[in-house]
Amino acid sequence: MNWTTLVDPTLLVLHLHDPDLRIVDARFVLTDSVAGRAGYQASHLPHAVFADLNEDLADLSKIAQGQGRHPLPDASVFTAKLGQWGIAPQHQVVVYDGGDGSMAAARLWWMLKLLGHAHVAVLDGGSAAWQAAGLPESDEVPVPPSTAAYPGAYDAARIASDDDVAARLQDAPGWLVDARAEERYSGRHEHVDRVAGHVPGAVNRPFLDNLQDGRLRDPQALRDELLPLLGGHAPEDVVLMCGSGVTACHLLLAFEHAGLPGPRIYTGSWSGWISDPARPVAVTS
Repeated sequence: MNWTTLVDPTLLVLHLHDPDLRIVDARFVLTDSVAGRAGYQASHLPHAVFADLNEDLADLSKIAQGQGRHPLPDASVFTAKLGQWGIAPQHQVVVYDGGDGSMAAARLWWMLKLLGHAHVAVLDGGSAAWQAAGLPESDEVPVPPSTAAYPGAYDAARIASDDDVAARLQDAPGWLVDARAEERYSGRHEHVDRVAGHVPGAVNRPFLDNLQDGRLRDPQALRDELLPLLGGHAPEDVVLMCGSGVTACHLLLAFEHAGLPGPRIYTGSWSGWISDPARPVAVTS
């Protein structure tokens, strides 16, 4: 096993009993915060543990600090959780959610990358693809072999802050890519955050444009579409954002799948940006 972006269900099933494999179910529904856990308890991939976006992959107590709707938990809290899940640096981790990876498999994939964990991949097509292939599931909740806290800390160089974004507002377009739907980016309709629009200078690439039938599209096709968005900026000079730092991780997964590694994630994203009313907001007609 040496999977670092995506793994196909038909390949994963061949390794279900590998002692170095760890599987994490990260299903989450924005409109129903308990639906993911309920789905997991009803049925999940064999040996999978459950990660809750709000409880395990974010620290909602930080929202009041202006860090967006899904602030990163402290690294020490996250590494302790990984230890409870039995995840150590030598393990191949596979993360999945209900479908395309955007809620919230790619978020956990990125958080592990922040710790320097190389062998972590998203199940392509998630539980929907697994079930469509008729592959085995279980309702047994495993008790993983708990280990010490995962050794490591977040790589701050892979994270963009409010100040990082504010300092680049005059840069030529292409350095900031927004993964939200066009109607939210443009300001025509905002059903999640209290302010509509986008960060001035950001270009729009809805994460759904990277998908076909719930799976990431062909790498070359993605590359042909993503690269022109950057306006000549190198991928490592690019920042990705969304509403709260979740689907931006899915966009990063698409970049890596397309052979364009290096963009940073703006963790606060739109909900963090608008926490300060002095920050500029752009809309499109």
